[in-house]
This record gives sequence, structure tokens and C-alpha cells, in this order.
Amino acid sequence: MSVDQVTGIGDGEDGTASAGETITATAALRSYPVAPGYRLNVRSGPGTGYSLVRVLSEGAKVAINCQSPGQWVSGPYGTSNIWDNIGSGQYVSDAYIRTGSDGYVAPRC
Repeated sequence: MSVDQVTGIGDGEDGTASAGETITATAALRSYPVAPGYRLNVRSGPGTGYSLVRVLSEGAKVAINCQSPGQWVSGPYGTSNIWDNIGSGQYVSDAYIRTGSDGYVAPRC
């Protein structure tokens, strides 16, 4: 999947990007489903050793803001060390998210 990036020029005060900031347009718009039949733990960082923030219910979909390498985890979509950032301080293992790719689908965090 290709990710379109737009560089905006502005002061950042009115919601526009400051010079040099990159906004990822496509990543914020796309939602990916959690593997069927799973309630997924959301962690505060990219690994199971990080604190539990919340649990996603079965059938949940997530928007991936960015992705980070972290602890290797095996899940229904293989074994991966990619962790998906779905909010401020909220990470889920990519091995449980159907992105259609074994690699990165969003910018790195």
C-alpha cells in the first residue's frame, strides 16, 4: 500500500502543519480489523511488558497512526515485531491486525 504524504506550511496554531511537519493522509483514514474471535490487549508501548491500557472488543477496527519495531509476537497473522500505534500511548501487535501486509503499512513512529 502506498502512503501519501503532504508537507504543509503554516504556524501550527490553527490546526495547519508547521513548516517541515509531515501529515500522513491515507494512514489516518484507513481502518484495519482485529483478527476475528480475539479481544486484543492495548499496551502503553511496543511489547507485552508494557502496561495494559485497555482491551479491544471482538470485531473492533483500528486506525494505525504509525508503526514501531518492538517485541516479537505470534498471532493469527504470523509472527511480527511490528507494533501499531492506535492512539497516544496505545500499541497493539500487528500480528493480530489484518493489514494485508507482512511489513509496514504506515510511517514509523
